Amino acid sequence: MSASPVYYSLSHRLNTYALKLTAWLVLFFLIVPILVIVPLSFNAEPFFTFTPGMLQLDPSAYSLKWYAAIFDSNNWILAIKNSFIIGVSATAIATVLGTIAAIGLSSQTMPCKRLIMALLLSPMIVPLIIVAAGMFFFYSRFNLVATYTGIIIAHAALGVPFVIITVSASLSGFDSSLYRAGLSMGASPLKVYWDVVLPIIRPGVISGALFAFVTSFDEIVLVLFLAGPQQQTIPRQMFSGLREVISPTILAVATLLIVTSIALLITVGLLRRRAQRIREQ
Repeated sequence: MSASPVYYSLSHRLNTYALKLTAWLVLFFLIVPILVIVPLSFNAEPFFTFTPGMLQLDPSAYSLKWYAAIFDSNNWILAIKNSFIIGVSATAIATVLGTIAAIGLSSQTMPCKRLIMALLLSPMIVPLIIVAAGMFFFYSRFNLVATYTGIIIAHAALGVPFVIITVSASLSGFDSSLYRAGLSMGASPLKVYWDVVLPIIRPGVISGALFAFVTSFDEIVLVLFLAGPQQQTIPRQMFSGLREVISPTILAVATLLIVTSIALLITVGLLRRRAQRIREQ
């Protein structure tokens, strides 16, 4: 924790500490319900509560059988496979389109920049239920409902705004004289972007891709509207399990998702630090 500036009065210091304490309490309030899932996923009994043996730290009260049940179930295997196929495909499309859009919007000569930005970021603002309903009726005309293609396109549309935001943030610190220098040396605009611009903004592109992947991996509303039985994803399988057969296997899957999310957040943090160091150089 950094020290307060020397010119802070006692009231300033108290307000600073109170703000930090409040922030930590809010974080604790939000995180604890999620972390409770982790020990419950090791429950040897098919319950969603802590058994007396678990509270007494009895080793026999803990088990990995719910994790093993994930890989013994064809439904969960299909859901995991679909989530990665759809997530990776949608991320690739969103990253390419979002990066191109961000580069175009960074141009000073781009007309109607604010209007275009608002339209591209609208999937983040419009409620997903409205987006899903609109896509369902639109996709029905082209027979894209209950197809991998339809879901991938829909998830890519949700991921594009995240890529645009992160890449635009990286481009805000880009020295445009480097681009002009590359052109003055005879390189084509495409080659300058590939060899000069892209390496500099790469941390922002990767961060946007990770956000797009997480958005696709955790999305359920569009899947409920557009997916068929063969496009079952992890969130939809969890939703179905809660409605039909409640099993601690859901807690085991949720724990794995928590670990995956933490790993992605750490990666994003490291990429942001790297981008900051590049800007300072």
